[in-house]
Amino acid sequence: MVDIATRVWNHKWKIDPIVRSLIDTDFYKLLMCQSVFRNRRDTTVTFSLINRTKEVRLADLVDEGELREQLDHIRSLSLTRGESTWLRGNTFYGKRQMFRSDFMEWFEGLTLPPYHLEKRDGQFELTFEGPWPEVMMWEIPALAVLMELRARAVLKDLGKFELQVLYARAMTRTWQKVERLRDIPDLRLADFGTRRRHSFLWQDWCVQAMTEGLGDAFVGTSNCLIAKSRDVEAIGTNAHELPMVYAALADSDEELAAAPYRVLADWHEEHEGNLRIILPDTYGTEQFLKNAPDWLAGWTGIRIDSGDPEEGAETAIKWWKSRGENPQEKLVIFSDGLDVEKIVELHTKFVDRVRVSFGWGTMLTNDFRGLVPNDRLAPFSLVCKAVSANGRPTVKLSDNPKKAMGPADQIARYKRVFGVGEQEAMEVVV
Repeated sequence: MVDIATRVWNHKWKIDPIVRSLIDTDFYKLLMCQSVFRNRRDTTVTFSLINRTKEVRLADLVDEGELREQLDHIRSLSLTRGESTWLRGNTFYGKRQMFRSDFMEWFEGLTLPPYHLEKRDGQFELTFEGPWPEVMMWEIPALAVLMELRARAVLKDLGKFELQVLYARAMTRTWQKVERLRDIPDLRLADFGTRRRHSFLWQDWCVQAMTEGLGDAFVGTSNCLIAKSRDVEAIGTNAHELPMVYAALADSDEELAAAPYRVLADWHEEHEGNLRIILPDTYGTEQFLKNAPDWLAGWTGIRIDSGDPEEGAETAIKWWKSRGENPQEKLVIFSDGLDVEKIVELHTKFVDRVRVSFGWGTMLTNDFRGLVPNDRLAPFSLVCKAVSANGRPTVKLSDNPKKAMGPADQIARYKRVFGVGEQEAMEVVV
């Protein structure tokens, strides 16, 4: 097992580059990228870094030169033969050859496009612009780099023994969570923590801890590189990016209203009936389900990623019943702001009513709260989102208005088109 504290003490990033591979990313990114490559490859998008936690002044903590070195390193990466073989030949979700030959040939030749970086008011303005399939692959590595550089900046003045004690405490905390979860019958839990992880080495350690501690209850990781190296399942489906871009490309209110369903029709065709998980909250879960075509009710399940998770699950159960479906045969994946007590609470409430699963993110791979003075390692909300498509702004409403994004006039238009009324603002929990 890697001695993380010693590696951190060495502070030699050329030995430990933050992003080691183009598959050091979330599995859903590759699945979405293949769909985009097939259906919308000529779309030009802009992605932008958004720090929702303004009090964390990243540009005051992280050296710009070091950030550029890490980003330039990512641009030097390409798929290795072993990585290509794994993607081409492995079985994912029971399907062999999940990735088509034309997509793999493109991916094998991919170099990530250039980036634009500036400092402003204590924050980094980091943007990526170009063809959608290329630019979208920046999101996860860009976030991973910034999260780890922030951690390295906080830890750089700690002594070797201080680092040993810090990681011993963090490991103990994580293992206590494992012990709390291991007694839950019929638990299904996956690691969703790549984008806000403390570091690559720490995420890798957490996956190993979950594998040993939870056994079959740990169903896999979203991180492709760790899934490959640790021989666990790669987990993931799709994200808000798809409906946000499809909606931005709509030429009328009618096309806008239909965009979230057009996304899923393309997804269904792409995956031939596999990976049928609905993410309904981009423009409001209740209205999405109310207007959804009947064929969506036959899909496997729903992922709940904003708003009150209990309310979201109850809304889904009510919808399935109204469409003549048996909720006990459906899968509900909870993935927003989870920690142990919330996992236990939601599992207890819904395990006999639906098939329950959890995508556990930040509080698995970055729970260093209270372990350094002034809580400088506390996790924070950093995202990298598509902000425009073919020159048009993107919009996200979410079930939590604090997660909404886009120009005010377009947010108002989208609320009108999708019938979204007053919403309850909730604290954004990472």
